[in-house]
Amino acid sequence: MFPILLLLLPIVSALVLLALPGSISKRVALVGSILSLVMVLYALNTLRFDAASANLVYNQIWLSSLGSNLSFSIDGITMVLLLLTNILMPLIILSTFNREIHKPKAYLTFMLFMQSALVGVFMATDGLVFYIFWELALIPIYFICLFWGGEGRQRITFKFFIYTLLGSLFMLVALIILYQHTTNHSFAISDLYAAGKSMTFEQQAWVFWFFFLAFAIKMPVFPFHTWQPDTYTNAPTQGTMLLSGIMLKMGTYGLIRWLLPMVPEAVSAYSNTVIILSIISVVYASCIAIVQTSFKRLIAYSSIAHVGLICAGIFSYKAEGIQGALVQMFAHGVNVVGLFFVCDIIQRNAGTDTIANLGGIRSVNQRFAFWFLVIMLGSVALPLTNSFVGEFLLLNGIYQYNVWYAAIGGLTIILGAVYMFRSYQAIMLGTTSGNTLMFASLKKSETLVFVFIVFIIMVCGIYPKIILDISALDVLKMIMH
Repeated sequence: MFPILLLLLPIVSALVLLALPGSISKRVALVGSILSLVMVLYALNTLRFDAASANLVYNQIWLSSLGSNLSFSIDGITMVLLLLTNILMPLIILSTFNREIHKPKAYLTFMLFMQSALVGVFMATDGLVFYIFWELALIPIYFICLFWGGEGRQRITFKFFIYTLLGSLFMLVALIILYQHTTNHSFAISDLYAAGKSMTFEQQAWVFWFFFLAFAIKMPVFPFHTWQPDTYTNAPTQGTMLLSGIMLKMGTYGLIRWLLPMVPEAVSAYSNTVIILSIISVVYASCIAIVQTSFKRLIAYSSIAHVGLICAGIFSYKAEGIQGALVQMFAHGVNVVGLFFVCDIIQRNAGTDTIANLGGIRSVNQRFAFWFLVIMLGSVALPLTNSFVGEFLLLNGIYQYNVWYAAIGGLTIILGAVYMFRSYQAIMLGTTSGNTLMFASLKKSETLVFVFIVFIIMVCGIYPKIILDISALDVLKMIMH
């Protein structure tokens, strides 16, 4: 029953929020998100002691004529994404405290509905249900970006919507092809796996590229990335956090859960092409990040670089690469939310995120400089921070696939250090400018967000076994299957 409770709890929280006065809406949303986190931690405890527990599976007859059931399940791979989603949601909601938000009840309601849709994507074990929740996740973030975004939001949001909707249509076609090849016309994931493996190579190739297009656009990977920088920059801070911290993980999760086991012959044939595109993403996005004048846009491009390495590690089809991808998905989600929160505070206090117009913030707010420094070090994979283990395993997996790919992909560490340290130096050090001279002290809610983010960065960096043990067994099962 855990899956259905995790799915419904954010929706119930949103309905309660709508029924209560707007003055307490942020607190209600925060309490609801914390309850969801408690449920996930309880499910994690069950998974550790009884991985085959019936409480981790929900299966209800739904559209029997189509062979589709409301089918959800929690295993180690799913749990990593559930933890990420439900750890970040309270922090994202807490980041709205001490912020003036137009129509906060609607804003928070959309966020909670998106949380439910994301949880549905990660737990679904029925192809049709997975597709429905994949589409449902797009609706709340579309309205968040459209109603609360910056200048030019209509054009930018429309481009984002068209890109992702087009990718979803390709995935729907792939699911229909698989469905037609099942022996009993079923959307159950096990039946779709069997159908994919029974296809000819040509048929697998079509399914592979249709699925990959949907996932590549969502992540995004070069050359399907053009919607991302504008959308991340234009979206409100919490919208950007949702997009970068959690939503892009839908694409990487889809690769692991749906694509790799579905069409193994096509995966073997086209992995090299995908890894090349991923390595191009790493180098291209890192070089573009170096020359950015906007700090928020710099973070957006850095996200493309990080996800490119994750994608390459997944397609190495090595246990180390896939484990590294899961660890890095978790680490990147935490770090990028922290970086966008840093950017939000800078914009609110200085009135700009243009790097050249900032400087000297450390002189007027040393605590903020400290939090920023630790999150930045996590982002560049300093040893004993959360990203180090993920990037090490990713490069290990890619190295086993091809030494030169690992060498080029490893440039992400060097280039990442270049653009992050340069931006920190320009923003935080030196002399204060007119924009930063009166930089305010951190509010309690802001400090609390930073404390939790830095705590996760350090704990997962010092003791990565916390995340690795969750998914290790299921990754090995997938590789050996």
